[in-house]
Amino acid sequence: MNEAYQKLKELLMGDLESVEQLAISIFFGALILIFFIYLSRWIKNLVSNRLTRNTDDRLLADFISAAIRSLVMIFGLVLLLRFLGLTGVVNSILAGAGITAFIIGFALKDIGENFLAGILLAFKRPFKIGDMVEINGINGKVLALNLRDTQVKTVDGKDVFIPNASIIKNPMINYTIDGYLSYSFTVGLDYGSNYVAAMKLISELIQSIPGVLDGDKKPTVLVKELASSTLNVKVTYWVNTYNYDQTDAKIHSNAILKVLTGLEQEGFNLPGNIVEVKNR
Repeated sequence: MNEAYQKLKELLMGDLESVEQLAISIFFGALILIFFIYLSRWIKNLVSNRLTRNTDDRLLADFISAAIRSLVMIFGLVLLLRFLGLTGVVNSILAGAGITAFIIGFALKDIGENFLAGILLAFKRPFKIGDMVEINGINGKVLALNLRDTQVKTVDGKDVFIPNASIIKNPMINYTIDGYLSYSFTVGLDYGSNYVAAMKLISELIQSIPGVLDGDKKPTVLVKELASSTLNVKVTYWVNTYNYDQTDAKIHSNAILKVLTGLEQEGFNLPGNIVEVKNR
């Protein structure tokens, strides 16, 4: 009886020691994981701040810092597996890296493609944060370039995440890459008007609007066509898209209203289309 009791005690004590060792391993494993999570965030912020100061390109800085954070986390996971005694698993993964890479590459082809496309976008820099772009019919402001996608906020407030590979493969329009954008509208003058005086007045009115550029990009007022009821004049002007005090939409609205109001005050008639009805 005493011998059976002694064996049972030894068995229980062995199990307790195993549970205790497992608990200790899990505890220190959790500490390692938490350490690398905070370490990766700290390194990401450090790299991002350094690159932003040196390159003045927040888009590239954010992308590179995110990639470095991912590498730090991968190193931390490998170290965690070794600490937990799963060295064999790590060695098996490394030994089968060729086959694993082929399988994962095939299964996650889109993810890898978007990641490589993100690297190309980060270094080629066809846009930067804050630029107004059009990608596959989506118009909006660039908010961020991530490892897999690019975040764009549309004019109606929607956040759209566009895969990086899609941006590389398709045409993209950047409306604000150099900071300048042109707008135009058409004014119809009544036949028989003093066209030269009207066009001179339009030019003076459009140049007096805050936000409309002058100099090499001064407004132009040119005859567009002889329409059925009017002589159509095309008014073109340029704006600085980085002038946040005067938005493009506000300038365009002010331009149309001021030209129409000024022409009417000076007695220029702006007729609509004339439709002739004949009775037989």
